[in-house]
Amino acid sequence: MHIENEKTFSGASAGEGVTIERVGDVLTFTLDNAERGNEVTGRMFEAMLAELRAEAAEPRARVLRIRARGAVFCTGRERAGRDAEAIRAESARLVEFKRALRVSPLISVAEVQGDAFGFGFGLAIVCDFVLVAEEASLGFPEMRSGLAPAAIMAYLGEYALPRFAFPLVLFGDPIGPQRAMQFGLISQVCAAGRLATEADALVERILRLDAAACRRCKEFFLSAQQNSFEQNCQRAVEALTAGSVALLSRPK
Repeated sequence: MHIENEKTFSGASAGEGVTIERVGDVLTFTLDNAERGNEVTGRMFEAMLAELRAEAAEPRARVLRIRARGAVFCTGRERAGRDAEAIRAESARLVEFKRALRVSPLISVAEVQGDAFGFGFGLAIVCDFVLVAEEASLGFPEMRSGLAPAAIMAYLGEYALPRFAFPLVLFGDPIGPQRAMQFGLISQVCAAGRLATEADALVERILRLDAAACRRCKEFFLSAQQNSFEQNCQRAVEALTAGSVALLSRPK
């Protein structure tokens, strides 16, 4: 990979449940809370959200890798709130984290080496690329506890057709990676022993692209999904103009 050899660390330590590592142009979040199924705690949310906000304000990296240690990828999130105010704050932080991840200028790659349920599956889905080990199990089990997974339903329909998406959240049945890929929820199914290698190859392919063009491409792609055709046509003229001017200004 075309990355620097020197490693720099920032954010939370492994003792807080997540390791945040920056190597050249690649920022990596590694979930390390295996004794609790890599459940994402409040401190883990805060550490990762701080990095995403810093990158949004002043991008330094180009790619974000989200990985996990242990047998599972992520089986959910901590639910510490015991009153309406605390629960609302937790929910708002959850939604803000997913929003920040989705609109981040970084190209995000999820490496799902094991089971991903609830928030864990949703976390993977909002990444730009989702690579999943072939033996992993995926699902949204919240309704089995009597809770409608509203945070997931807020965006699930943008990735999967409603006929596929609604049964997933209503019944909570786990599915395999091949079916998830058919639904449009993940990008690639990998043999477990090949997952990291495939992710490395994908990251290198991204890094070979022009950095500024990558950011413009992701920004336009996301906004186009929210706008009308007429709005996108108007914005396309401006985007093509800005991109072409940038190409012309490059040194020969």
